[in-house]
Amino acid sequence: MITASNIALSYGRRVIFKDVNIKFTPGNCYGLIGANGSGKSTFLKILAGQLEPDRGEITKGRGERIAVLSQDQFAFDEHTVFNTVIIGHKKLYKVMIEREALYAKADFTEEDGIRAGELEARFGEMNGYEAEAEAAVLLNGLGIPEEMRQKKMKDLDGSDKVRVLLAQALFLQPAGPEDHHLAGGISLPLPEHGNNRLP
Repeated sequence: MITASNIALSYGRRVIFKDVNIKFTPGNCYGLIGANGSGKSTFLKILAGQLEPDRGEITKGRGERIAVLSQDQFAFDEHTVFNTVIIGHKKLYKVMIEREALYAKADFTEEDGIRAGELEARFGEMNGYEAEAEAAVLLNGLGIPEEMRQKKMKDLDGSDKVRVLLAQALFLQPAGPEDHHLAGGISLPLPEHGNNRLP
């Protein structure tokens, strides 16, 4: 369940919205309708935690996380398929990149070793060691085979990019491996074999 309480946002003297109160309950699908420039995308960014309102708060059920399916198919063109999925957990991805950069250094110092230890601890706390397996399950279930995982996103066709971006949105969701859920009531059962592709 997602609850928006007393949400308000203004740009200068222009009031985008104020005192917005709404509760999104499980099992329902919701549509946001309004004229261009009325604040639909802005409100969704607030719901997703990408933008802070002037007032009010967004609350979620315990253990729940809001996932956003990116609409920009070109935003990750220089990233590999695997890394694009991991970016779905931004904090984990940041730790992973710093960790890999440290281990790649030719002049690995004592200070680097201390920092690496700190990063390993954080990586473990965020279940980073299971991340590759989790990403592989998602990609296989969405019809992206193992040989595509190190390709850059720019080398994929549009339908495969959408599948990878869906895996990114679902990555490390609290749901179990058989049934992942997106906000809005979409349910995607993940097949056991990677040869299954979405229609």
